Amino acid sequence: MRNLNNTGVASLPSGRVRVGVLGAAGYTGGELIRLLLNHPEAEIVFANSESNAGNPVSDVHEGLIGDTDLRFTDEMPFDQVDVVFFCFGHGKSEQFLKEHTIPANVKIIDLAQDFRITPSKPPRGEASQSSVLPPGGVSGGSFVYGLPEINKEAITKAQHVANPGCFATAIQVALLPAASLKILNEDVAVNAITGSTGAGQKPCATTHFSWRNNNLSIYKPFQHQHIAEIRQSLTQVQGHLDVDIDFIPYRGDFARGIFCTAVIKTDAPAENVVNAYKDFYANAAFTYYSDKAIDLKQVVNTNKALVHVDCFDRKILVTSAIDNLLKGAVGQAVQNMNLMFGLNEKAGLHLKASAF
Repeated sequence: MRNLNNTGVASLPSGRVRVGVLGAAGYTGGELIRLLLNHPEAEIVFANSESNAGNPVSDVHEGLIGDTDLRFTDEMPFDQVDVVFFCFGHGKSEQFLKEHTIPANVKIIDLAQDFRITPSKPPRGEASQSSVLPPGGVSGGSFVYGLPEINKEAITKAQHVANPGCFATAIQVALLPAASLKILNEDVAVNAITGSTGAGQKPCATTHFSWRNNNLSIYKPFQHQHIAEIRQSLTQVQGHLDVDIDFIPYRGDFARGIFCTAVIKTDAPAENVVNAYKDFYANAAFTYYSDKAIDLKQVVNTNKALVHVDCFDRKILVTSAIDNLLKGAVGQAVQNMNLMFGLNEKAGLHLKASAF
């Protein structure tokens, strides 16, 4: 247990990465706190939520009862932390940095989509981010895209990281090895289904139980916001991308996880494709190629991404699976924090799947 002052800000032992969490009352905030409480090299200094200031964190994130006496605070003592996580809704991070100054020595990991697209090279049809410097001197161009499978070295040197989206992570791990073979030369059909936690904690018409239960639906066909960052990464690896990623997202009748299928048309020999997938992830910390067909329960409650390939004549069927709140959000964010501070990449992320 930690000691608290009268503002809800924790006083810390030395030698650990000191962490601040903004937007700490939502699903991602709660999952991040859960991971950090059990991280051997991290200590939470503050969990910011203006609407919950003064309340115990475990009153909102009830799964943490007995694990912490941390309270939410409306203060943001950036001078007391080494890194701050932005767990805001999309569009709020950029605005926050225009209105607040964060010391230059404090690292930032943003879980929203605000800074994922490189301003100088936006994907086809996408507008670039603003290059106007906010009070803290942080711009969209100063963020490294935080997908360790392709940007690990850059992340280790980064001061600011834009954490990838959940659908984007699942689809990228499915397609990046193919991009490394330069075989994404025809339109790629992608279907992916996500749990209800992907919509955030605020209730809406498509997330309440009576609608979601025993139901299935699509949304944003061909227009999902994550397509832009997917195209950016595939272009980075393949060198070009002159085809469409035809992505159909589904709302699933379950709480967490993403299961993805992608169809690639190619004349490349099946053996070459499978070997490329195995080689691409041979040294990845959390992404694994499976010789067997995969299922969602293998990854839920873990930071793993699983990938499998089936070959049918000139069609390659790739399946991938992740937990949308972990590898698709805060698990990957903690993985990025570990890289940024020179820690063991897997620190705090040894999690077992709820496979039964």
